[in-house]
Amino acid sequence: MAYPHHPQADLHVHTLASGHAYSTINEIAIEAARRGLRMIAMTDHGPALPGGPHPYHFAALRFIPEMLHGVRVLRGIEANILGIGQLDLDEHLLERLDLVMAGFHEDCGFDGRGLEENTRALLAVMEHPRVKVISHPGNPHFPIDYRAVVERSVATGTALEINNSSFVISRKGSCGNCREIIRLCAELGAPVTIGSDAHIAQGVGEFEVALRELESLGLRWEQIVNRELETVLDFLGLDH
Repeated sequence: MAYPHHPQADLHVHTLASGHAYSTINEIAIEAARRGLRMIAMTDHGPALPGGPHPYHFAALRFIPEMLHGVRVLRGIEANILGIGQLDLDEHLLERLDLVMAGFHEDCGFDGRGLEENTRALLAVMEHPRVKVISHPGNPHFPIDYRAVVERSVATGTALEINNSSFVISRKGSCGNCREIIRLCAELGAPVTIGSDAHIAQGVGEFEVALRELESLGLRWEQIVNRELETVLDFLGLDH
């Protein structure tokens, strides 16, 4: 059965601050409003990624209004996993953010560790109380034990992202991995987010390929955290 409507929130967008993205948060919010989204999360890369923002960027996100052009804006980060349970932003800054997403990225000092160590690092990060979403876990450059990760998702309530960009433009070789993650999430009932991973305003809210895969593999609509603005706020424990 088809999902009832397009998800109302895009929880993975990058601004100029990421160093390799090409729009401002203002431009992204304008495009999000035009597309009927009710929420976006500003999730610029953590400081460990080459070209990424200084930690002060995350300290100063209080200057971003909660609403831009009628769209709720969450102040967030896509943090980099640096080691077993280790992220690239200090705890006192993570605590200021509405959304902490974490994932593996190349050239951040954790390349080439292998499936066992990658899995240990990811499972440890999922125990972190501030980490709510794991970004693009299907990245073939960082092999992981998918069943173990999905089981930990269920146990901790940490959502696994199905990244639309992984199917169409980024992280070549992700498609089969993402399908296996979806299949396991559908089987075990894990929470999922869909993210555009937009690096330019025109990409915000692009979920179509990911949605098609989720539907075809039987993931229930109720498992998608960002299906409604209100379900995101409840998931993150934020005020309505």
